[in-house]
Amino acid sequence: MEALNILKNLAIILVAAKLCGLIVRKIKGPQVVGEIVAGLIVGPCLFNFVQYDGFVSGMGEIGVILLMFSAGLGTDLKELVKTGPVALLVAIAGVVVSIVGGAAVYLAFGYGNPDTKMLEAIFMGTILAATSVSITVQALKEMGRLKGKVATTILSAAVIDDIIGIVLLTVVIGFKDPEIQPISVCINIVVFFALAFVVGLALYFLFKWFDKLWPHSRRIPIFGLVLCFACAYCAEEFFGIADITGAYVAGIILCSIKDSGYIERKMDVSSYMIFGPVFFVSIGLQTSFENFDTSMLWFSIVIVAVALITKVVGCGGVARLCRLSNTDSLKIGVGMMNRGEVGLIVAKKGLDAGLMAPQFFTPVIILIIVSSLVTPIMLKLIYSKWPDKTSADGKKEDAEKLAGEQKVLSHEVVGSNL
Repeated sequence: MEALNILKNLAIILVAAKLCGLIVRKIKGPQVVGEIVAGLIVGPCLFNFVQYDGFVSGMGEIGVILLMFSAGLGTDLKELVKTGPVALLVAIAGVVVSIVGGAAVYLAFGYGNPDTKMLEAIFMGTILAATSVSITVQALKEMGRLKGKVATTILSAAVIDDIIGIVLLTVVIGFKDPEIQPISVCINIVVFFALAFVVGLALYFLFKWFDKLWPHSRRIPIFGLVLCFACAYCAEEFFGIADITGAYVAGIILCSIKDSGYIERKMDVSSYMIFGPVFFVSIGLQTSFENFDTSMLWFSIVIVAVALITKVVGCGGVARLCRLSNTDSLKIGVGMMNRGEVGLIVAKKGLDAGLMAPQFFTPVIILIIVSSLVTPIMLKLIYSKWPDKTSADGKKEDAEKLAGEQKVLSHEVVGSNL
C-alpha cells in the first residue's frame, strides 16, 4: 500500500505541476511559479490531496541538488573569478542588513522570553539572512539568462551567503548550547573549500581524460552525476555545509570540460521531468494555516516585506557601490531575495535548539512561498525591460555550441554511446 500511495502522490504532483506551469506560462509568467502554486492547491493549504512526507522530501532534495549541479555546469569560470570580490561584498551586505531588519521586527512586536529576547531576535534575523537561489536559477534558466556577470554574481554571493549563514547559525546556537563550537565549524568550512580546490583540480583533469576516451558517451554524465551526489553528501555529512553547495561545487569542477554542456542537458531531462517539479511543489505542500491568528498574520506581512526589501537594499546597494550599473544592481538585489530550503533548515535548527517558538514556523513558510513567487516574476519583468547583453550573447554562443555538438553527434555510431 505504501508503494501505491507513492505512485498516486507522484501522479498528482506531476500533473498539477505541469498544468499550473502551463497556465502561468500562458500569462507570460515563469513556469516555476505555477509549480509552487500547484503545491498550495494539492497540499494541506487547499485540497489536501498530497501530504509532505519523507519520500516527497527526498525527491525534492534530489531535485534541488540537480538544479544547483546544472547551475554549476553552466557557470563561466573566468566570470566567476572576476565577480568573486564583488560577490563577497554583496553577500556580506545582504546578511548584515537582513539580520538587523529581522531582529528589529521581532523586537518591535514584543515577542520572546525576556531573558533570551535579544538572542531570539538575532536568530530571526539569521533566518532572513539565508538566501536560496534555486528558484532564481530556474527562472534565469527559463529566460536563458544563467550566464553572464549578473547571474554569476548572484550564484557566487548565494554560496558565500550560505556559508556565512551556517557560521552565524552555529554561533547563535552556541550561546544556547555550549557543546557547539563555532571555531570548529569555521575550520571545517575552510578545509572543505581547500579540499574542493585540490581534489577538484585532479577530478577536472580526470574528466578531461574521460572526454578524450569516451567523447559524447553516456558514461560522462553518469560519472558526473556520481560526482554531484558524492560532493553533496560529503559537504553536509563531513563538513556541515549545505548539500546544495557541494552540488554547485561539483558543477564548477566540470564546467570547463568539453562535454559540460552535454552533461548539463542530460541532467536537465531528469530534473525537468520529475525531480525539479517535485521540489517546487514540495514548497507549497509545507504550507498550512492552522492555529494562525491575526497577530501572527501582521507579523508575517511585516517580516516578509522586510525580508524582501533588506536583500534588495543590502545586496543591490553594495553592487551599485562596486560600480555595477543601476539595472544590474537591481537584478542582483532581486535575485538574492528568494529564501528556500536554506531558510527552512535554519528555522528547523533554531526550533530544535529552543531559539524559536513553533508558531513562527508558519511565517517562515509564508516568507519562502512569497519570495519564491515574487522573485521570478520580478526578475522576468526587469529583464524584459532591461535585457542583459552579456547573457544574450552567452545564449547565442550556447546555441552555436549546441549546433556544433549535434553535427558531431550525427556522425557518430549509436553503439559508441552504449
